[in-house]
Amino acid sequence: MTVTLRPEHEEIIAEALRSGSYKSPDEVVARGLELLHELETWLAGNRMKIEEGYAAAQRGELMDGDEVRAAMGEKKRAWIAEHGRS
Repeated sequence: MTVTLRPEHEEIIAEALRSGSYKSPDEVVARGLELLHELETWLAGNRMKIEEGYAAAQRGELMDGDEVRAAMGEKKRAWIAEHGRS
């Protein structure tokens, strides 16, 4: 596979190499692709959640702010009970 980079992309790779965080252009590109994949996976999951939330709102299944805060507070208390404070 051959990939042609635009000059601005080559400069981004050069900056990453100068930072000392990466040892080769291949390493920079590999990390960029990993991050892209993680981002797209995260976005796909959130799109689904947004669609589910919108459908619930259309059905009238809404929570007011106090209900949301109470639910989040309970989740926080449960997490702290399980993991402890750090």
